[in-house]
Amino acid sequence: MVKKKKLRLKRSARKPMIIMGVIIVILIGIFVFYTSTKSELKSLGYSNKAISSIMQKFKWSYVMDAGENQTLNAAFESSEYDPDNLDSYRKIAYQDQKDIIKNINTLLDKGYKTSEVSLILSRGNNDDVTEFAKRDKVQYLDEFFSVEYSKLANYDRYVAYQELENNDAETTVLLVNMDFDKEEYVDPLIIDKFDEYTLVNKHRQLSADYVPDDLQAFDEDEVKTGEEVEAEASVVKAFRQMAQAASEEGLSLMVNSGYRSYQDQEEIMRIYLDAYGQNYVDNYIAKPGFSEHQTGMSIDVASATVNTFVESDEYSWMMDNAYRYGFILRYPKSKEDITGYKCEAWHYRYVGVEIATYIKEHNITYDEYYIQFLDNER
Repeated sequence: MVKKKKLRLKRSARKPMIIMGVIIVILIGIFVFYTSTKSELKSLGYSNKAISSIMQKFKWSYVMDAGENQTLNAAFESSEYDPDNLDSYRKIAYQDQKDIIKNINTLLDKGYKTSEVSLILSRGNNDDVTEFAKRDKVQYLDEFFSVEYSKLANYDRYVAYQELENNDAETTVLLVNMDFDKEEYVDPLIIDKFDEYTLVNKHRQLSADYVPDDLQAFDEDEVKTGEEVEAEASVVKAFRQMAQAASEEGLSLMVNSGYRSYQDQEEIMRIYLDAYGQNYVDNYIAKPGFSEHQTGMSIDVASATVNTFVESDEYSWMMDNAYRYGFILRYPKSKEDITGYKCEAWHYRYVGVEIATYIKEHNITYDEYYIQFLDNER
């Protein structure tokens, strides 16, 4: 019987095969490592673009140690990435701004600490930060910017107004944001984004063609003048609830006025100017576009039985209860220096129960509330 010979690779052929096997194992290991690392980075919120950069720069271990971090993500996505600033990127609070990494680099180069850079980024939009980054370093940054609602773009105005009025920083920020450093009706902010909370005053103007999109007429028996009066539907609904509550206590609330167009306000101003003169108009009558009545969110409240509202029981009831139904006295006597108008005991603005309650409890105006909590013009 003939024995079969076992086939064996020659020793010279075995070595390349071993090397090839090792290479394949290494490649598989690299692939597995890359895939698992990429998956982990993805789970931490990093984008594909950032992950690619992280892997190329061999920074995966650093980034995974940092965890989820939007500023790091933006840094690795950016062509402005500076490896010397890596630790700083990690500590700076993210803002959704196009040039965030470029501006961070500039601000760090000027000597700002990471906490100061975070503060600067949070107080303005991309353009504001870009402009601020061009100026020499501000020595006492937190004097104004520690105020939550401060605006980066207003820094020079804060400085000038504080020197003029000698107020504390928070008062200065509040008043400048309300444009108290400007003349009334001069260089107003033109309102192009309207919602039910929009603030209109002597520094904030509606266009001549603005008309609310949800006007509703009050019923005839709700209007004291006998003329048609409209307001936003939410205002009409809230007034009816309030009037019903007042009626249960033997009182009768009505309305004298609601929505007025730009053209209506022009006519009213002419009438009062002829009748009472410029001084009266300046104190009591808003110029066209500057009247809150054009928003459809304000009404003039009346008593069914007493012609002078401030002398009526309905007035006293409104002072105590209007906030429960989302209404505020828009121009109180104690706040004439803030609102810019003499007291109007009949003029109520609908802002919703939550805001009205806060304003009532803290004895502030809607102007102050808006600037502190609702103003997004930054």
